[in-house]
Amino acid sequence: MKNWLTVVIPCKNEGESLIRTIESIPEEVDIIVADSSTDTTPELLAQTFPHVRIVDGGLPAEARNNGANLVQTPYVLFLDADMDISKVDLNRIILDMIKKDLDLATCRISVKSLYGFFYGVFYLVQNLISGLTPFAVGGFMLFRTETCNVLGGCDPRDKFAEDYHLSMKIDSERFRIYQMPAYTSDRRLRKKSVWYMVKHMTLCWFNRNNPSFYQKDHGYWK
Repeated sequence: MKNWLTVVIPCKNEGESLIRTIESIPEEVDIIVADSSTDTTPELLAQTFPHVRIVDGGLPAEARNNGANLVQTPYVLFLDADMDISKVDLNRIILDMIKKDLDLATCRISVKSLYGFFYGVFYLVQNLISGLTPFAVGGFMLFRTETCNVLGGCDPRDKFAEDYHLSMKIDSERFRIYQMPAYTSDRRLRKKSVWYMVKHMTLCWFNRNNPSFYQKDHGYWK
């Protein structure tokens, strides 16, 4: 695994959740954290996981790119800082990607709370539209590194949904959604509301050919 995969995680002031995320990643995998924290996250990370590389962060698009620029393995996995991928068989997915010549893979994103219903609906919609346009979120995006580089990574101008904007550029025949659950926190839904998330996911779909849509933050960072 060490020779095949590098994990890149954008982070800002998420020390405790980041620790749990890293603990769910196989020990032999190289990890790069693109950090823009203003708290003690870098110190906590350095003390707990001295082998993890820390680079400059920024908004997610810039942070993902800063980490991806250092990746030398054939595959790069983008995670958010509040993920638990202990139930994901990364070996199986990578072997399947090689066999089927895939460029991008994601998993069934879920939460361990009542908001799991919303994520279940999203998973169904994600599968329905994936034949037309791949829809992956930054919680789990496993890219062939060469493909990510050819695409130029995330558009650095993007302030919103940079993950979907990048994933939609993949040929649908080279994209797969795996049923293995990758768990996230429900903080986005608690903070922004289900209605906000549904509305903007729908807007992302209808603006998939409108790059300027992603260059506005749509109040997401307030």
